Amino acid sequence: MLRFVRRFRLAFRGAPLATAGAVGVAFFLFVALIGPFLTPYDPVVNSFSERLQPASALHIMGTDNFGRDILARVMYGGRNMLVLTGSATTVAVAVGLAVGLLIGYTGGWLDEIVMRVFDSLLALPALMLTLLLTRSLGPNRFTLLVAIVVLYIPIVARVIRSVVLDLKTKSYIEAAVLGGQSRFRILAREVLPGVLPALAVEASLRFSYAIFLVASLSYLGIGVSRPEPDWGLMVFEARDWYALAPWVLFWPAVSIVFLVVSVNLLSDGLRRFFQYSGSTP
Repeated sequence: MLRFVRRFRLAFRGAPLATAGAVGVAFFLFVALIGPFLTPYDPVVNSFSERLQPASALHIMGTDNFGRDILARVMYGGRNMLVLTGSATTVAVAVGLAVGLLIGYTGGWLDEIVMRVFDSLLALPALMLTLLLTRSLGPNRFTLLVAIVVLYIPIVARVIRSVVLDLKTKSYIEAAVLGGQSRFRILAREVLPGVLPALAVEASLRFSYAIFLVASLSYLGIGVSRPEPDWGLMVFEARDWYALAPWVLFWPAVSIVFLVVSVNLLSDGLRRFFQYSGSTP
């Protein structure tokens, strides 16, 4: 535990932007996990007598055109966003890591076949591929999860493969092969630590892009239905009211921007952390 803390301090020391990103992500996680239990308002219950109210002691962020508390909707929407994008990114990164390690180290016909399949998927624009999947499987959150996983596995696998192609030429990998170690042991103990810095950066980028993708699809009315709280859907609903009540648009839009920026800033700290983990005894 002390070694972990020391490496964490080394990684984030002298990196104020990475530290700010870590604080921002931690704040959003706290709000998403704890916040909904602290608000007395239901995010989907209408109260037309309080519609389009500005910020006050009762409604810190004001209310929307249906009289719903914006703070409650932002917090519940943040939890839904983090659960969906976090779980989809985790699955995509885990599968992409396994595939990238395998094809990068094995090479040969397996590498060629898998990479050609991935090239075919990547030839389609991300939004178009996601729209095809959501229209085929139905617009719901599970479909969004599947779409993100299918979209990001090839990207993560390509990045990991490129790192493995470089690592497997190193002398310590050749020594492990000559020592009779199994392929699984070499990948787990020799190759995997070397790909963790690149994996950390790629995972954080996939996570931030997933947030934008889900918000964009929600804005288009795909994957989330009214009155469910969702940041992208809140921005869509606010487009007719922002001139009269700008806070209706401001808070969900700012939440998307700050979360994405925080994740991107955190990625540098994670890269430094895994580099120290690989070099610090």
